[in-house]
Amino acid sequence: MIFTLLGSGTSQGIPVIGCDCPTCTSTDTRDKRYRCSAFVEDANHAVIIDVGPDFRTQALNHGVKNIDAVFITHEHNDHIIGLDDLRPMIFKTMKPMSIYAEPRVLDEIKDRFPYAFIEQAYPGAPRFELLPIHPGDRVTIGEITIEAVRVHHGNLPILSYVIQDQIAYLTDTNDIPREAAERIADIPILIIDMLRKKRHHSHFSFDEALQAAASIHAGRTYFIHMSHLMGPTKEWERSLPEDIFPSYDGLSFELK
Repeated sequence: MIFTLLGSGTSQGIPVIGCDCPTCTSTDTRDKRYRCSAFVEDANHAVIIDVGPDFRTQALNHGVKNIDAVFITHEHNDHIIGLDDLRPMIFKTMKPMSIYAEPRVLDEIKDRFPYAFIEQAYPGAPRFELLPIHPGDRVTIGEITIEAVRVHHGNLPILSYVIQDQIAYLTDTNDIPREAAERIADIPILIIDMLRKKRHHSHFSFDEALQAAASIHAGRTYFIHMSHLMGPTKEWERSLPEDIFPSYDGLSFELK
């Protein structure tokens, strides 16, 4: 079973359109970041966490051909707006795509993709099966098990996910409630939000992410959702503890 980061960047991606800062002009491939998305596959099944505006390119770059289910962290555009690009997989199976999210988020998906739910839909429209999921729920697709965990993105309650009890995937957060922190304590791999050095109202800053990682005490921690304001990776990675690393598009782990 393989876990792959299809994207590791913030809502604008890197490079940012029209920006000539050191990060956006960096030649380090780690500084070319699509919007955050994670892909998990075993021999016969595959799931994806969040489907943003870069999904089509990400899928082509990584050879993603089939997806059995989608898990959504929250309703912001950089996490759901690529759902329409699931159409080739829906057409292949002739079945609606299963989408797991909180009820509030499912309502947002209905509002943003109304053409996917009308009775007399255009023949080329996608079809989604909306499945509510709540903190503490565990879903198994084939041999892939995913558990929903509550975190907060500013004032917005959202979901993070634990995959195979081995990876905790916490993008877009600046608050980890005690129950969630206890659930993911000492997990082998932690992937956690870290936007920039300056404090932000809904994302962990560099120092805050370091503190959160220290409290969770994962075997290894990888920062995700970096903004171009963080600076080139090679500059700030030098200050990381030995068990904390920058993530990058294409980073993958083999799971049991």
